[in-house]
Amino acid sequence: MITAENISKRFGRYEAVKDVSIHVKKGSIYGLLGSNGAGKTTFLKIITGIMRPDKGAAKIGEAAVYEQPEVKERTIFIPDQPYFFQQSTLMQMAAFYKAVYTRWNDRRFVQLYEHFALDPHAKLSRMSKGMQRQAAFILTLSAMPDVLVLDEPFDGLDPVVRQQVKNLLIQDVSEREMTVIVSSHNLREMEDFCDSVGIMHKGGLLFERELEELKTDICKVQVAFRQVPDQSFLDGLNLLHYEKRGRVFICIVRGQEEDIERHVQSFEPAIFDILPLTLEEIFTYEMGSVGYEIRNLIV
Repeated sequence: MITAENISKRFGRYEAVKDVSIHVKKGSIYGLLGSNGAGKTTFLKIITGIMRPDKGAAKIGEAAVYEQPEVKERTIFIPDQPYFFQQSTLMQMAAFYKAVYTRWNDRRFVQLYEHFALDPHAKLSRMSKGMQRQAAFILTLSAMPDVLVLDEPFDGLDPVVRQQVKNLLIQDVSEREMTVIVSSHNLREMEDFCDSVGIMHKGGLLFERELEELKTDICKVQVAFRQVPDQSFLDGLNLLHYEKRGRVFICIVRGQEEDIERHVQSFEPAIFDILPLTLEEIFTYEMGSVGYEIRNLIV
């Protein structure tokens, strides 16, 4: 549904996006993760046609995005700071959306603002950050897009509203096969929400993977020995990180569980456990493998 091939974007000497390619299936939710300054927001603006890439191409279906009104009519981007016309109300913004998006659904608009208990005649500039975020979702979901791109979408929402919004998005993905790309630093939330993820760092894409595949490809190994083995024990593992505490090894390992178990058991461990990792843990160790790791500040 969404493809970006070899996208690059430079601002002066700074290369914000470097040769990034992603592939997002129709009717799926794709999480774009990464370090601060990784180029995620710039990349999202390119794949929604807000910016023109210096190199590469972004397509929705078979159609290019940039300067293609018929494609943009089916695509909506909610930035990390939603934008509304100055002094506008929710009702006035709805009139604008209705004029731009031909699939606008009046009935759904009324249902949504009543559901979130927002006054459609109140000025949006006087609403709280969370209420403005709700207003952006009400307008967007009433426009019935085929593609929805979100940048830090749940920032400012309380836990109850956050879950309500996620349920609405999942409903549209399930019923209408809407395709969603979401960038967020809340990895716990992404773990429950996304079908697949891509991780960016310093403008480049480290990898993209189905979430379930990613979680089965990396695991934590806890193993203890009566006699500490030689270096060949570690050399035989695809290590992202390890700690040694006496005779106990705690290893973060990439690979299939059966291969890992076969290798470890050959050294006759006294205790051996393979544990799953959360998405946040996977992100931390993957970023550590490229030099972006947690460091203690010593003053």
